Amino acid sequence: MGKGDKKSRKGKISNNSYGTRRPRKIKKRPTIEEKIKINKKK
Repeated sequence: MGKGDKKSRKGKISNNSYGTRRPRKIKKRPTIEEKIKINKKK
């Protein structure tokens, strides 16, 4: 239950890996409607 544990959050951080315990941050993609609004402003 520490740095050596591959299933725990601390283990994922020390091992530089991701998983269900340490998910990656999801980048929000702009929707099509938002893209149209941005293009009309210019």
